Order: sequence, then C-alpha cells, then structure tokens
Amino acid sequence: MVHNHPSGDPTPSRQDIALTRDLATAAKPLGIAIHDHVIIAGEGHASLRAMGLI
Repeated sequence: MVHNHPSGDPTPSRQDIALTRDLATAAKPLGIAIHDHVIIAGEGHASLRAMGLI
C-alpha cells in the first residue's frame, strides 16, 4: 500500500496504522498479504514495515 501526506510530514497517523492493520486482518483469510504501507511526503517517506508497525 502507498499514499501521500500533502502536509510534507511522512509520519504515520494513528488512522494510517489502524487502517493498515484492519486491511491486513481482512485480507489474510483471502490469502492476500500486506507487505508494507509506504507514506510519501515532501520531507521523505516512511515504511510502516520498517517502523515495526505491521
């Protein structure tokens, strides 16, 4: 998954983390794995996987 933060700050919000976890939980019974969720912003990027959030 990937999305942008127009504010320029790539820090994941609580909503970003919750949505990622909810989608991973819903996808698992279907055999779909969420490998990462990357947030792109003007100040860089953030990987929820690298941050240990998924």
